[in-house]
Amino acid sequence: MVNFVLNDRELEVEQGTTILDAALDAGVEIPHLCYHEELSAYGACRLCLVKKMENGASSLEPSCQTKVTEGMKVETHSEEVNEKRKIVFELLLAKAPESEKLKELASNYGVTKSRFDLDSYGKCILCGLCVRVCDEVVGMEAIGFSDRGVERTIKTPFGKISNSCIGCGACAYICPTDAIEVEEAT
Repeated sequence: MVNFVLNDRELEVEQGTTILDAALDAGVEIPHLCYHEELSAYGACRLCLVKKMENGASSLEPSCQTKVTEGMKVETHSEEVNEKRKIVFELLLAKAPESEKLKELASNYGVTKSRFDLDSYGKCILCGLCVRVCDEVVGMEAIGFSDRGVERTIKTPFGKISNSCIGCGACAYICPTDAIEVEEAT
């Protein structure tokens, strides 16, 4: 077992537990879009940032990927953390302005629009949950990431209709922003 402090509250969790899992188990809500308990942590959306203090140093870390260590202190909603989350929300809204789920989460932080002008992907935030569920859970690899940087997209292999897709709908089910319609994906 590992002892740590979460928002001034001492907790004990099993070794290997992530900050996000420990917080959720303790009833502390941390916003997240790219995390799902059935998949390995990816940290793509960056909304789950928390302030981690350890050995006299502090840093902002994605709580879905950072494991709790003995004596660690964590702040989930400090002013610094909330300011960084607002910036992340603005960036995500610039990329996915049509996502109602994203708008709803962002409004909880007072963010209703983005000051950034980026190419939009509609509802998709490129979190990769659809790619990962297709690969890690379904085992089909029918979709994947294509290109890099601002050109990054999610496509079928080589951009062609994939015979690997079995039409199971796992990609649509796990999509946090409802960007995938099963009828369009198969």
